[in-house]
Amino acid sequence: MSESVKNYLGIAAAAILLIFAYAAISYVNSYSQSIEPSAFRSFTVSGEGKITAIPDVAQFTFSIITEGGKDPEGKQASYGAGIAKLQKENTEKGNKIIGFIKSQSVEDKDIKTQNYNLEPRYQYFNCYQPMDGKSKSCPPPEIVGYTIRQTVSIKVRDFAKIGDILAGVVENGANFVSQLSFEIDDIDKIKNQAREEAIKKAKEKAESIAKAGDFRLGKLLSIEEEGFAPTPYYLKNMELSPMDAGGLPSPTIEPGSQEVTVNIVLKYEIK
Repeated sequence: MSESVKNYLGIAAAAILLIFAYAAISYVNSYSQSIEPSAFRSFTVSGEGKITAIPDVAQFTFSIITEGGKDPEGKQASYGAGIAKLQKENTEKGNKIIGFIKSQSVEDKDIKTQNYNLEPRYQYFNCYQPMDGKSKSCPPPEIVGYTIRQTVSIKVRDFAKIGDILAGVVENGANFVSQLSFEIDDIDKIKNQAREEAIKKAKEKAESIAKAGDFRLGKLLSIEEEGFAPTPYYLKNMELSPMDAGGLPSPTIEPGSQEVTVNIVLKYEIK
């Protein structure tokens, strides 16, 4: 083999080694960039988006509580007769109230029965032990009547009618009104606006930090959203009987506003 051929083969072998070495270095570099860099090569920033919105839905519940179980002479009525009478009375009141609510342009989809409970009422006896220490038998509790509680949830979208509806359900037979709150119907739309604002603020903060730290932002490694919960406004419970509500003026109801807040955390690579 001539000397020139040997020289060409040596050069070719060296070139092959250089190509393999370059490929190995490129692979290691690409792999190191594909995985999440260590803490000193990344940083996180947070941004808060806050949108103030006016609630557009009022929600409350009312209950019809009907008690009975004894006949007019004070004697215990039979189980069937007592329950039937209570159910009839409770149902008539409920239908009357719901009819009134529908007359105020509240749609069927916004009227929901939450629960319907039938419970016995007991009479308990206080039995004191005699001073001589002798045991004394005590009669067990006995059922003296029954209570039916029907609870209905209402959504009102016309705020001009909230006061009249609250007064009207009591005047028509409800004896417990509670959990008046104001909500935003399309909360996702408001949340998206708050999220966009939070991401914008976080990006601006990241750019400001990179400029102050004299480095360049790399790729966005992760984005996380922290807990979100709008705070509804609740009115105190109102417990009224139809007699108390005679001539009851409609209460003035103010929904106020709600703040919807979203917090975003961005993690960037440092170049």
